[in-house]
Amino acid sequence: MTDTLLENLSASAQTPLPQQREIVTAIPGPKSQALHERRMKVVPPGVHSTLPVYIERASGAVLRDVDGNQFIDLGAGIGVTTVGHTRQSVVDAAKAQLDSFLHTLFTITPYESYIRVAELLAEHTPGDFEKRSVLVNSGAEAVENGVKIARKFTGRRAVAVLEHAYHGRTNLTMAMNYKAAPYATGFGPFAGDIFHAPSSYPYRDGLTGEQAAARTIAYLEKRVGATDLAALVVEPIQGEGGFQTPAEGYLPALQQWATANGVVLIADEIQSGMGRTGRYFASEHFGLVPDLLLSAKGIAAGLPLAAVTGRAEIMDAAQPGGLGGTFGGNPVAAAASVAVFDLIEQDSLLNEAVRIEKTLTSGLGALQQKYDIIGDIRGRGAMMAIELVKPGTAQTTKQPNAEAVTALAAHAAQNGVLVLTAGTWGNVVRFLPSLAITDELLVDALGVLEDGFAAL
Repeated sequence: MTDTLLENLSASAQTPLPQQREIVTAIPGPKSQALHERRMKVVPPGVHSTLPVYIERASGAVLRDVDGNQFIDLGAGIGVTTVGHTRQSVVDAAKAQLDSFLHTLFTITPYESYIRVAELLAEHTPGDFEKRSVLVNSGAEAVENGVKIARKFTGRRAVAVLEHAYHGRTNLTMAMNYKAAPYATGFGPFAGDIFHAPSSYPYRDGLTGEQAAARTIAYLEKRVGATDLAALVVEPIQGEGGFQTPAEGYLPALQQWATANGVVLIADEIQSGMGRTGRYFASEHFGLVPDLLLSAKGIAAGLPLAAVTGRAEIMDAAQPGGLGGTFGGNPVAAAASVAVFDLIEQDSLLNEAVRIEKTLTSGLGALQQKYDIIGDIRGRGAMMAIELVKPGTAQTTKQPNAEAVTALAAHAAQNGVLVLTAGTWGNVVRFLPSLAITDELLVDALGVLEDGFAAL
């Protein structure tokens, strides 16, 4: 690390960051442009950035770039900094662990923080049965391990996922994703025995939960065969797919069928977990008690950590040495995770997620009354989305309007608000603010979005 970079980091860490939006240069500013030129010489274009502004500091729900521009962050690193950027108790826990030791490898010489994270996951994931957890590095790695544990337990080969799903960028998870571009284009061949079943998409299919479940189950029975199916992997609220929120009764019906047929039901809560939806895990909203649950992103507030948590008899199927990895459950990340669980309780962050949902639902609902291109508002807690359609089609063809989403996101960025886009057709704006965001910041951000709608 160069002396200049060390000096910049030290100065940045000592500067308070007001929770407000402020634009002082063009976006991107000159310093960001200079960094981008350096980046293009050494980083491949496949590592694409949504907005090429380079961040110097972040706290709470605000990002500040190297040019001094401050952005209201409605993305939280795609749902990672759920408790807020650089929360002091999390930083303190990580620093304390840094002073003790950075690494030993839990599968060689273990340590307490790994155990404590597993205890907290057993306590807070759905279900009152005995559970086990394995800690890994990333969401995609959690998916990989969940699938292989299910295959080991059942002795079966096939894995089913749902339409509009997203699970990662590894070879297996690329095959599990619904949308190929840009995540899988040209990267094959892919893992086999992956099947994509119809899902519940209330805005577009108009089906009840029971009807949508019957359609999914019919596909699984006819196209896959229950006796060959090891696992059914579901996102209780789909992330990249556009925050699809299933119809009431859909997920419990799938769980009932899976249990009756010896299929391991895996809930991918990588984006929806850790308090984001007003519950520790979104499964709780739908009465879903999965056999295995995958968590990542918000679990360690920005440090790399993920987990597979599930029924003891399923998790215990893997032989000694069959699970683990060099950096899985790193002690610094584990210490941060323990602090995250403490913060959720101490600061009543589940209630904060409910507050955020009310503010967003109210503000977005008002926008929907004025702009008929907002076809649907959906989600839970601080995981909300709007689906944009062509003018005059909201009640008929619901024709996707990706162009409006692109323009809206660009307008927001130029005016100090960072939003994320999503959806199979690229026509969804998703809101993933941290639970530390204030109503004042949300109202300010919604005002910027309203100006963007007016300009369309």
